[in-house]
Amino acid sequence: MKEINSIDLGKSPYRETWDLQAAIQKRLIDEKLAVRKGVFEGERSHDVLMFVEHPHVYTLGKSGDPAHLLKDEQELAGMNATYVKTNRGGDITYHGPGQIVGYPIIDLDRYFTDIHKYMRSLEEVIIRVCSDYGIDAGRIQGLTGTWVGKSKICAMGVKCSRWVTMHGFALNVKTNLKYFNNIIPCGIADKGVTSLELLLGREIAMDDVKQRIQKHFGAVFGAKVIPVDSLPEFEREFAYFKDK
Repeated sequence: MKEINSIDLGKSPYRETWDLQAAIQKRLIDEKLAVRKGVFEGERSHDVLMFVEHPHVYTLGKSGDPAHLLKDEQELAGMNATYVKTNRGGDITYHGPGQIVGYPIIDLDRYFTDIHKYMRSLEEVIIRVCSDYGIDAGRIQGLTGTWVGKSKICAMGVKCSRWVTMHGFALNVKTNLKYFNNIIPCGIADKGVTSLELLLGREIAMDDVKQRIQKHFGAVFGAKVIPVDSLPEFEREFAYFKDK
């Protein structure tokens, strides 16, 4: 069975986490190309499912409209928030405390080479997580992400290079949804946002949600998700997170 290493970075800045994703993606690509050339020795690195909770940050996808950010940089600074243009797909979204951001860095050659199926699979993972809490989540035709009625509970945006993914999903657990008022979320003006705790009216442990994501991710992708404390092959890239 395929194995995926799951690692929790805790609270970590967006840009540094992005750099780490890129390093892991590059390693997986380099190893795959070396195998194809017949020059790779040893065992290939496992795929990675990374969890992180970012400080307040608004991120814009490569096809997004900057006008969907409704505040200027000075106003963002007053809210201790930053703004980052990224290389993922999708429009603008918000990341912040109380939100579980998941970054699957996986080689789709090991699963299926279909980016649309990949997005639907990510949605399915979150739909199953919501179902565990008695929430009837689903999809809206033509839109990406996981929805409860007309409100988005989980935004998604990815980048894929040589069938190796990065970026991923952002599930609102106990997120302060007022921060979404500063943007047109995902460029969709007539839809809302919601969170697990808002829908349930009670507190939910972040670790419990992460465990459920791991379980359903493994089931949907047909893999064994193994929590790890570190990724030895990326010690240099992890140096920042160990020192902070």
